[in-house]
Formats: sequence, structure tokens, C-alpha cells
Amino acid sequence: MSNNPLIIVGAGHAGVEVSVAAREAGWNGEIVLISEEKHLPYHRPPLSKSYLAGETAVDTVVLKPASIYERAGIRLLLGNRVESIDRAARNVALSGGSELRYERLVLATGGRPRTLPISVLGAGQVRNLHYLRTLDDANRIKSQLIPGRRMVVVGGGYVGLELAALAVKAGLMVTVLEAAERVLARVTAQVVGDFYAKVHRAAGVTIETSQQVEGFELDSSGANIVAVRCSSGDLFPADLVVAGIGLVPNTELASAAGLTVADGVLVDEFARTSDPAIYATGDCTRYFSQLYQRSIRLESVPNALEQARTVAASLCGKQRRYDSVPWFWSDQYDLKLKMVGLSSGYDQVILRGDLSERSFSAFYLRGRRVLAADTVNRAPDFLVAKQLVGAAAEVDPSDLANPAISLRDLLPSPGRPPVQQPSVAR
Repeated sequence: MSNNPLIIVGAGHAGVEVSVAAREAGWNGEIVLISEEKHLPYHRPPLSKSYLAGETAVDTVVLKPASIYERAGIRLLLGNRVESIDRAARNVALSGGSELRYERLVLATGGRPRTLPISVLGAGQVRNLHYLRTLDDANRIKSQLIPGRRMVVVGGGYVGLELAALAVKAGLMVTVLEAAERVLARVTAQVVGDFYAKVHRAAGVTIETSQQVEGFELDSSGANIVAVRCSSGDLFPADLVVAGIGLVPNTELASAAGLTVADGVLVDEFARTSDPAIYATGDCTRYFSQLYQRSIRLESVPNALEQARTVAASLCGKQRRYDSVPWFWSDQYDLKLKMVGLSSGYDQVILRGDLSERSFSAFYLRGRRVLAADTVNRAPDFLVAKQLVGAAAEVDPSDLANPAISLRDLLPSPGRPPVQQPSVAR
């Protein structure tokens, strides 16, 4: 506990959660929450879903009303960028030229969309190429979602497919270009990826796989893309292009300050960086997962919130280790996909449910251990899968596939010894 300033850089889910949770946990000094954006901190998941579809108003996506920050004594510095950290003096320098001293500093800097290579961009800046991360990004895209227009989505991951779903529903002609041989190749088994491709095609989306974007054809002004050119020689007409090809963690500030960084700011189980006065949380961090016995970086709102609560506890001298089970979700059409765990390294996939009824779960196993699960419109399965994954449970695959056996019956009994996990060097 301290009377001195707590500075939080970044006002996404992680930064906001740290600010409020730290106050609740007993931090009685000044708390300053700094954001480059001028908007009140807001929820990001609706941006690629209900907000972009026009189903959610801007005032309903704010994380907390301004009065909450005021009552908690949290000073919001919106529209300010932290340029550098002086670890020796414990100062941060702001874009306006001022400096702020900190007792403890939290980096919740998040990430930014991975951009297409410069070689793809063609001449100069264009008006109808977008990425989606911020509210301003969403507003720019939203203004161009006009029925009858042709929209090309570069990237067949979750963000790209969510965009495709809402755009085709809005009356646009949508083409998804995916460089891999199938959509969702990086994150799901083929059976799940094929299911989603089939759903999108049935809705009217054109999906083109094994298509590497090579460049753009521009109009006579040079300011607008009129077609996307792929290395296959195919040309896809476009009035609007949105690229959803991944996230890059914002680690430059930490790196310049001499903190340890490796595709994420490295933190321990208490979210401490290599400087004991500086913590980090959310999409910008990398940590060692005891569950998977390897270093991981998660782009996940639940992770950001849980890790932020660990930071808040640590700041106030309370021991709260972070090693939560990763989970994510995606909404497309009437499909509620909830995923738990990390499937990397699986050697078999067990299905439960019926793809034709748009209600099923896919369990990823290595040997008999449940590594991860994707559940589609099966909320009860997700709740049990979370327990199976978190317990590193071992199951009989035939039992898992048998709908007559309750998933709950597969949970480890209280007296059952834990699974011996292989030792992996950090």
C-alpha cells in the first residue's frame, strides 16, 4: 500500500481493471490512467460484432461511466501518449512534454493490428483499406458498410470471419481471402474450420483459400482500392478492404526502457516485469503457463481481466498468482463459439454433438489429456470443458464421444492424483 502515484499506461480492459481493482484492494495513493485515445475506455469485443453491425450504440460500449473513475479517485489522462520511461528517476514522459513520477508503473499497452507488408500497399495511402482495433477504426469501417458494395476481407481468422458475417448480413458482397489452405487453420481442427467455411458460404460469403495478397489495383486518383491482386494471378474487385491478420504486442515502450521483452513483455506469476517497480498485464505480456509448461502470450479479454486483478493484488502486497485457463469467444451469425485452452500439440479431436444441428463440441486431446475444446452453441459443455482443461484431466476418448455419458462424469475425482506434466525449460 502506498500514498504515492500509481501510473497505468493503456486504458483497455486490462488497464481499467487494474485501476479499479487496485483502489478496491487498498491502493490509497494517486492513480493515473493514461490513454492515447480520447474516448472513455470501452469494450473492444463488440467492435467486430454488435457495434459494427449497428446493434449497439457507442454509449453502451464504454467500460465504465466517467463517474466511476471520479468516485474511485482515478485520474484519466485521455489523448496522451507515454513517450518514454526513466526507470532510474521513476518518471514517464508524456507526448505534451510533461513528466509524471510513479511509485509503481503498470504497462497495459495492448497490441495493434498486424499490417500488410509495405510491398502490398501500392502507391501512397488509400481511403478504403482498414484494420480493426479501435473505436475510430470501427467507425471508419462502419461508414463504408453500404449494401451492394463489394468487401474483401484479408484473413480468415476469427476477426475476419466476424467481419464477413456482419457485412454479408448488412447486404454487402463479401469475399474472404485466406493465405492458408483453410480458414481458422491456426486455431482450430479442420472439422471446425470446414464447418465455419460451410456456414459462411451458405450465407453468401465467397471464401478463397491459398490466396496470398500481392498488391492492390487503385483508381485513377490513387486514393482508393478497386481490386485486390493475389499471387495466384486472381483479381478480386473491391469497394472496401479490411485486413484481419493478427495482432502485434505494443512492447516498444518496455523495450526502450530496458525491460525484458520477447514477443511480449516478460512477466512472472505475479505479473512483475524484470523491474520490480513495473508490472505489465494483458495482450502485451508473455508469461510461463504452469498448465501448459511453456511461455505463452494471450490475446484475450478474460486473460486481461484476470491478470489485471493479479497486478492489483500484487501492488497492494497481496499474493495472487496468475495462471488462469485461457478462454475466448466468437459470435458469427447464430453461432456462439466458446473456446477454452490451447490446442497446440493435440493428436486427436473428439466430437460431441451434431454439426448439422449447429450444436457441437470439439475436444482436443494429446494422448488422453484434454488440452482444449471448442464449443458451438453448447454453453453447458463449455463450463465442464473449462474444468477438464484446467485440471489437465485424462479421459477415455470413447467416453468423451459417447453422448450417453455426462461430461461431468469425466471430471477428475477429488482424490485422484494430478496428471504428471512433462518438464519443459522456460
